[in-house]
Amino acid sequence: MSLVRLNIKGISYSQTQNGAYALILNEMNGDRKLPIVIGAFEAQSIAIALEEAISPPRPLTHDLFKNFADRFDIVVKQVIIHKLVDGVFYSSLICERDKIEEIIDARTSDAIALALRFNAPIFTYKNILDKAGIFLKIEPTKDDADDATEDAILSEDLLTADTEPETSSNNYSSKSTEDLQKLLSDAVNNEDYETAANIRDEISKRE
Repeated sequence: MSLVRLNIKGISYSQTQNGAYALILNEMNGDRKLPIVIGAFEAQSIAIALEEAISPPRPLTHDLFKNFADRFDIVVKQVIIHKLVDGVFYSSLICERDKIEEIIDARTSDAIALALRFNAPIFTYKNILDKAGIFLKIEPTKDDADDATEDAILSEDLLTADTEPETSSNNYSSKSTEDLQKLLSDAVNNEDYETAANIRDEISKRE
């Protein structure tokens, strides 16, 4: 089966599902998108890795994994989203140490957070993109409610515009850039990275 390389288009907050975020992956040599619902912590970790201006004062879980891997000469070479079962994506980390390659199972959200930290490419199989590269509505049962908010196919009504919620810019539009820089520093020091990302977006609009 042929592999298709993906890149990250962005993260969007779900207006209808509390605590859920939409991670949007783009087909690199095509127009299809692979939307995946992930949890708040994973969305935060991915957003921090994407935003170079935000540096946490203490390592997050994925940063700790990266530091651990660096210490023992382990490299994540690539991430492959290899399976889709009942609306849940399954991924693998392709790792290498001492020229020996190992495949490690991982949640897609964690795998992508690590891929960003290792500058590793992200792939999926063509048949998965053919199947899930469109908006599908998933009605989770009580038993799989946790999976439905984590690495599941994004239903059409969860997908919002590829921006932060409307309140994010409205809260900061009246403040000066100097005030925003101070708020950004405070948010990072308090490890409130969602707020930090929103402030940084407002600053970026003015640059």
